[in-house]
Amino acid sequence: MDTRANGQRTAARRNIYAEITQRILSELEAGRVPWVQPWAGSVAPVGMPYNAVSGRRYSGINVLSLWHAAAERGFAGHGFLTFRQARELGGSVRRGETGIEIVYTRRIASRDERQCAADEGREARATIPFLRHFTVFSVDQCDGLPSTMASERPPSDPQLIEPAANALICATGADFRVGGPSAFYSPIHDYVQVPRPEDFFEPINWHRTAFHELAHWSGHGSRLARNQSGAFGSADYGREELVAEMAGAFVCATLGIRPTVRHSDYLGSWLSILREDNRAILRTASAASRAADYLLGFRKDDLGKGGVS
Repeated sequence: MDTRANGQRTAARRNIYAEITQRILSELEAGRVPWVQPWAGSVAPVGMPYNAVSGRRYSGINVLSLWHAAAERGFAGHGFLTFRQARELGGSVRRGETGIEIVYTRRIASRDERQCAADEGREARATIPFLRHFTVFSVDQCDGLPSTMASERPPSDPQLIEPAANALICATGADFRVGGPSAFYSPIHDYVQVPRPEDFFEPINWHRTAFHELAHWSGHGSRLARNQSGAFGSADYGREELVAEMAGAFVCATLGIRPTVRHSDYLGSWLSILREDNRAILRTASAASRAADYLLGFRKDDLGKGGVS
């Protein structure tokens, strides 16, 4: 085995983790929540980034990376595609444009596992995570694409936002209770409680709170089985709060709900988690996407179907 090449690949993989984590840390240290702030600064309507060719939504850390790019560069939409995809459609990326790096994880089998599987006459099990990266461009950075890709899908009608959210909440079948002075999820009794919308200074934020708590609900042992045993103030507690915060943001974006920017009380614990482990943001964003997809999977309409990329 070429250990030098393997070490270079490992170093490159670590650099990707560190680069993404450092960008998130910089945003948090500046008092901005990167999975919320783009909605306030971007010219694009609220929404989730997606591949403009396949229509599949991006997930995990890629959502944050593409939101960041849309806000920073003023993209008018959330559609992205690769250089090759643009060319295959008869278009091209404009000269001088810089792409956005996104990542995905695939698993490969070790050499020992491949040999063992061959000896036993079975298929090798892929167990080693291998981080790969590639570059995408906004539709706004391209010329000559089909006219159907030239503009972003229109923003949701504000009058439909609350009914859509309520329909999804009902469809989950969760024990969802409205009232009382605080919002929480009870893992022991498996129910969500959220104050009345009229008790919020800005009622639109009721939706974010509701989906934050439903994201906790999705982590119950009978569903996605996340670790929810952490005591208040612990690292495990902070990690679960970060998952729920991101998942709530992802669900709101998918439904076209635009909450106001939230300066969370958990910023300090999140910073501590990310500084200690530069892979934490990737794991957390991935868990948040799974939670959001789990909730959105209860929708009856076609927009709730299909996978993510």
